[in-house]
Amino acid sequence: MQPVSLEDKKVPQPHSSPFYNHLVPAYQALWPAVAKRRISAAIKSMNIPAGARVLEVGVGTGMSLESYPTNISLTGVDLSEAMLAEAEQLIAQRNWNHIEVMPMNAEKLTFPDSSFDLVTSFHTISVVSKPQQMMSEIVRVCKPGGRVMMINHFRSDNPLIARVVDSAGNITKRLGWRTDVELDDVVRELPLRLDSRTKPNPLSLFTVMQATCKPEQVGGL
Repeated sequence: MQPVSLEDKKVPQPHSSPFYNHLVPAYQALWPAVAKRRISAAIKSMNIPAGARVLEVGVGTGMSLESYPTNISLTGVDLSEAMLAEAEQLIAQRNWNHIEVMPMNAEKLTFPDSSFDLVTSFHTISVVSKPQQMMSEIVRVCKPGGRVMMINHFRSDNPLIARVVDSAGNITKRLGWRTDVELDDVVRELPLRLDSRTKPNPLSLFTVMQATCKPEQVGGL
């Protein structure tokens, strides 16, 4: 029997569901308390240089936007128009002229190749139907020598922990969140050098991944 890849598994499409859009108020009330500090620390650790072109894939309601420096060009994309409406309101309130957000499928980014110096994504790759395709698109639009930074739950290398988390899979899949995404699977065969994969703390379910895109195209990397 041939193994079933992540690409072939049928999973819900949360962004296309009215139920997902109805989660916006709960998302704004609860998720920042869980994730915002972790995301902010990760962004600041990148020491993004002035003038950099940055893309955030899965920007949602814009929870992360205030953590970026203001002397860059930042684009955020997401499929949920309800969440993007909240992000747009925040951008207008803060008069952030360096940020724009737009609806876009993470698996089919419409930007030209090598458009961005840095691509970030937080807790998004486990809610798309084709994680490998999303990562491939991220690498495509990132410049040679550019960086990728991602925070997400990835399937644990510890078999016991993996089984425990997998046991919740039937519940989380109904919400469009999968527990079976493996980091090694989504980066395999891509021109991506994995620079670090760390946990915010030893008990965290989440991994902070930093990588360099297309290093073979840049001398000395």
